[in-house]
Order: sequence, then C-alpha cells, then structure tokens
Amino acid sequence: MKTDTANANRTDADDSLTPAAIFELLCEDHRRYALSYLSRKVGAVSLADLVDWLAHRDGEPTPERIDRLTVEFHHNHLRKLLDAGVLRYDAETGTVERRARALSLDPYLELAADDDLSLAR
Repeated sequence: MKTDTANANRTDADDSLTPAAIFELLCEDHRRYALSYLSRKVGAVSLADLVDWLAHRDGEPTPERIDRLTVEFHHNHLRKLLDAGVLRYDAETGTVERRARALSLDPYLELAADDDLSLAR
C-alpha cells in the first residue's frame, strides 16, 4: 500500500490568507457577518438559516428582503468565500461550512465585531 505524502510537510502557514485577501473578504458587511456567524457554529449550517440570520441582523426579515439576500449571498459573497478557500458549500444539501483556512480570519473578526457593536449603538 502506498501512502500519499504530498501534503505531509504542510504547515499552518499553508492555510493562511494574504492581507489583501483578508481585507477583500472582510470589507463587505454581509460577508463579515456571515463569517462571524459561522465561526460560532460547529459543522455545516443551512444557507437558508444563514441568510435568515443576516436578514434579522439587518432588522428587515421580510420575505422580499430574505429573497434579495439569498440571491446576493449566493451569487456574490458565497463565490468569493469559496474562491478564497474559507468555506465549503454543498449544493445538494444547501449547506455551508467553515474550512480550516477560515481560522486565519478569526482575530480580524473579533476586532470587527467590537467595531460593529459600537456602530450599532
């Protein structure tokens, strides 16, 4: 039996994001809020639940707002998060899940959360 050692020498640095990628991911509120929400969840979360949470966070959980957020998130934000390798999306089940690479965003999400809370007051 042959063991695949192609990734045997990987380090944590292999999963880090460039500063430009971090700023690009976090500069948009809904991406940042979604990443923060998912950082507090274990395992996969339905995309519908995530969008519903975003709509409630915005204070406008109307069916029309949820539909707009669903389209916006699916066609804009989800693609960027997938391309960056921080999320996994299962189209069959409609779920999203953080990947290990998203851990490099956590310190910035904590800083942004403090700022987001102060702006909400």
